[in-house]
Amino acid sequence: MAEGKKERKISEKKIKTVKRLVSFINDNDTIVIASIKNLPAKQFQDIRKKLRGKAEVIVVKKRIMLKAIEESKSKNLDVLKEHVQEDSAILFSKEDAFMLAGFLAENKNPIKAKAGQMAIEDIEVEEGPTDLLPGPAISEFGNLGIKIAVEEGKIAVKEKRVIVKKDEKISEAAASLMAKLDIKPFKIGLEPLAIYDGKTGKIYLDVKIDKEKATEDIKIAAFKSLEFAQKIVYYCKETIGFLFGKANANRAALEKLQPEEPKEEKSEGEKEKKQEENKSQEEK
Repeated sequence: MAEGKKERKISEKKIKTVKRLVSFINDNDTIVIASIKNLPAKQFQDIRKKLRGKAEVIVVKKRIMLKAIEESKSKNLDVLKEHVQEDSAILFSKEDAFMLAGFLAENKNPIKAKAGQMAIEDIEVEEGPTDLLPGPAISEFGNLGIKIAVEEGKIAVKEKRVIVKKDEKISEAAASLMAKLDIKPFKIGLEPLAIYDGKTGKIYLDVKIDKEKATEDIKIAAFKSLEFAQKIVYYCKETIGFLFGKANANRAALEKLQPEEPKEEKSEGEKEKKQEENKSQEEK
């Protein structure tokens, strides 16, 4: 008779880790599964330090985290299982989910580009002086169509130029020149794969937060809204000054278009009286 399969014995250490994770799951409002793939250890530790007081960051094996999710009280976390990877960190926090995602976005470190990578936005070389000496570098600039001059013994860029357009592959020549100019077009950090919001019971995927772009978009929207409100003569505290100014300008323009009123003819008696007054003034 064939022997039955032996049960895999779970170590005491793993049992304690699972219990600790379950405790974190039940006691926090936000859980973030973040990728740490290609993230250097030093940068990971730097981010971990910055997160102190905001979130507990734990790196565990995939099967340990899956076991903790199964044993937790939260039944909404099943979808989260699909996004737990080997190269991921788990963040537990009482902070708002999107506030935490915004913090992670702000704390990414710039890195140099490698040939073959896809540009996520236009990459350009700015106008101005560089620290590069004339020599082989001159041809590198020329190959990328960058206008240069030699000023005070060093190369200066005379005109800003895009060397890689968005969604294009970065060439060897572009990557080499960017390295020499210390241009770092990419950022690396903890990349949220999935975020669980315990307050709503919802899971958010592919969360991308760019505060600078969002602020700029709000400014543009506010400007366009104000412009539209002024055009349709919508009265509010933001438009009232402009509308009053426009009304006064229109009134002044209309007054200029109105013909002058004819002067009243003086009667004969008034004319004689005026002549006598003038004559009296002359005699004096």
